[in-house]
Amino acid sequence: MIFKKLIYSLDLNLRKLILYLSIFSVVSLFIVSLVVSYYIEKQELLHNALSVNAEYAAKIANSSDSHFKMMQKELAYSAEILGKKFNNQKYIQKEVERLKYQSNYFNSVTISDQDGKFLSFTPLKLNFQKNKVIRSLGFKLSLEKKVPLISPPYYGTSKNLLIFISQPIFDQQHHYLGFIGATIYLKQDNILNKMLSGHYSYKHNYMYVVDQNKYILFHPDMNKIGQLSNINIQSLVHKNRGEMRLNDEHGNEWLAGFARIPTTGWMVISQQPASELLKETSNTVYEMLVGMLLFYILIFFVIWKISYLISSPLSLLANMASNLHKPDIEASIERVNPWFVEVRKFKSALLISSQHFKKTISELNLYMHTDSLTHLYNRRGMGLSVAHFIETNVPFAVISIDIDYFKKINDNFGHDQGDAILKEIADYIRSNFRDEDICCRSGGEEFVVLAARLKLENAIRLAEHLRKKIECTSMPLVGEVTISIGISHWPTTSQNIKTVFKRADECLYNAKADGRNCIRF
Repeated sequence: MIFKKLIYSLDLNLRKLILYLSIFSVVSLFIVSLVVSYYIEKQELLHNALSVNAEYAAKIANSSDSHFKMMQKELAYSAEILGKKFNNQKYIQKEVERLKYQSNYFNSVTISDQDGKFLSFTPLKLNFQKNKVIRSLGFKLSLEKKVPLISPPYYGTSKNLLIFISQPIFDQQHHYLGFIGATIYLKQDNILNKMLSGHYSYKHNYMYVVDQNKYILFHPDMNKIGQLSNINIQSLVHKNRGEMRLNDEHGNEWLAGFARIPTTGWMVISQQPASELLKETSNTVYEMLVGMLLFYILIFFVIWKISYLISSPLSLLANMASNLHKPDIEASIERVNPWFVEVRKFKSALLISSQHFKKTISELNLYMHTDSLTHLYNRRGMGLSVAHFIETNVPFAVISIDIDYFKKINDNFGHDQGDAILKEIADYIRSNFRDEDICCRSGGEEFVVLAARLKLENAIRLAEHLRKKIECTSMPLVGEVTISIGISHWPTTSQNIKTVFKRADECLYNAKADGRNCIRF
């Protein structure tokens, strides 16, 4: 009874009742939304930060693993050659110098005999005494194990904190002759710095590397290199990658991702302070508060005026029905508030019609710009991409690819098998290049990749990876299939795009002329 009397005393009409109920609902929703939004935003940011750091650490670990494998391959190659010319001192000296300066992977390169005596080294400024027996950890492990190894960090005879990478040398009768070894100075300019220090710093993110004994091998703060890390490595022994929360010596929480480098067993850790993300959460919620407040004020005004706007939605939707071809029409339809059933049905029907119309147009565009067999871009799609790159002044590499002896495949195995090979090669091309690269089938057995924002040397590296991958893959029924590749670059090769494509074709022709299954640029 009291509630009824209160309602009667307010002398409510429909407009006031709608407004009061709306105010109560909106204010309640506003408060609940802020609390829930803060919690969700906080959890989402923390989760994303952990995931991003884990993915980033994995990416760097994979990249580093590739570099270390390449180092070991270079040492293995030298060891194999040296096994045949171990008594040729002049050749030995040339080989250590070639290994040192060819790739700049190493700070120094040495060759020792089976007794641990220096036979040769570079750079010569180290001034080591030849035929002197060396007792450093790297030499000791190399002589004991007689296998390829990467040492833990230690201070060498040059008083540098280093890691030692070595490869045993055997003669043709597999008699142990000694080893070839290379050093990476951890506190000087080295390959680890080049691989790791150039990567981005996002929201106070930084990265470092520790070995199996918790010693820091790389850190943005050079003073920490060689020190023990506070990470519990034992808890990560059986994990190759993941995410975790850490606390430093000051009690600050860090969000970290980690990944193991398979070749070395070292752990790459990428981390950022949780406090920065929590600040961001507060700022985001504050911005949301301002935005929501303005939106709710607008809602109050709309509710007050709603009685005058019954006919407005129908009129707007009727006008939009004749403009379904416009790109922003769905957003315009969405902005219409369905005040009653008829408007809601009309709006829903228009949205369905608009989506169907755009889907049909999209399918037609896709059909026009892609190759039906390989689902790569066709020449028309390639032309549009080239025009876009030039218009936006985006440099790109042109990688022309041709399947070697494809006519023989068609003649010997039939066109169906030839089509299967084209699909297989297209899949390899698509998976080998980046998502932003434009992969095209330019005709027959010819393909073109437009690699945006990629330097020529990087394009060559990716192309070589593709060539080797296809060369090492046995195709069903056909067996070994190889490709030839020609590469040019806009605007490095020429400002004229026709000249760039012509140069790529010429390089492809040269690759064919030079025996196929190779790259020319």
